[in-house]
Amino acid sequence: MLAPLIPRAVTGRPRVEDRKIINGMVYKIRTGISWRDLPARYGSWKTVYTRFRRYALDGVLTPALQQIQAQADAAGDIDWLVQIDSTVVRAHQHAAATGRKGGSNGDEPDDHALGRSRGGLTTKIHLACDGKGRPLAIFVTPGQRHDSICARPLLERIRVPRIGPGRPRCKPDHVVADKAYSSRGFPSYLRKRGIAHVIPEKTDQRRHRHNRGRHGGRSPGFNRETYRRRNIIERCFNRLKGFRGIATRYEKTATSYEAAVALASFLLWAGSV
Repeated sequence: MLAPLIPRAVTGRPRVEDRKIINGMVYKIRTGISWRDLPARYGSWKTVYTRFRRYALDGVLTPALQQIQAQADAAGDIDWLVQIDSTVVRAHQHAAATGRKGGSNGDEPDDHALGRSRGGLTTKIHLACDGKGRPLAIFVTPGQRHDSICARPLLERIRVPRIGPGRPRCKPDHVVADKAYSSRGFPSYLRKRGIAHVIPEKTDQRRHRHNRGRHGGRSPGFNRETYRRRNIIERCFNRLKGFRGIATRYEKTATSYEAAVALASFLLWAGSV
């Protein structure tokens, strides 16, 4: 599945077998070990790391994830009842050693998606998954970033190409989210795009609407049966955090960590397609 998407140099020394290198990347992310501790059967650790870093900077793994999604969509295997949520990941001291000022390079943010909260330095993974618990879009931010701020850019990252003619599909049929996404801006954005949604209303929002009387607007619709399916995204997070290199952030840069999450997401899709 990955072979057609891996860039190859026309000239230069003979390449180490791609399968061996990819297996080394997966082993590192699955176990969370240091790059230098990779078993010798994967070849030189420096070769595996250099190839992974190159894939991360060139954005190879995200298109690979989109291509496997396209295959599932062509087979009618994607459930477009999309759930969104986030999870906080603790940053290891090796990741926290990154210089945090003036460190941006291209798509790399200045803060390297590291933020300080009660648990210390953390990173937050914002995730959109389909109705079968497979990742559709990933967005990595500092750990203190609020979910509602990142909801719109997260949905805009959903892009499933078509196999054959046609534009990529970017619009879910339905979005399910918890109370963290109940601020007025996000439901209004969904309505403008014609996307049905199930988001519970906070108690203070309900009280404020009642206090305004007829000017407070109608109560948003809430389908309890549909909302019960929100546990699917929690199970998706559970499967992603089965990779120890995802459950704890060891990568210094946000680019590398997001590439690791994309590779783990690709493996979740590969196991179900």
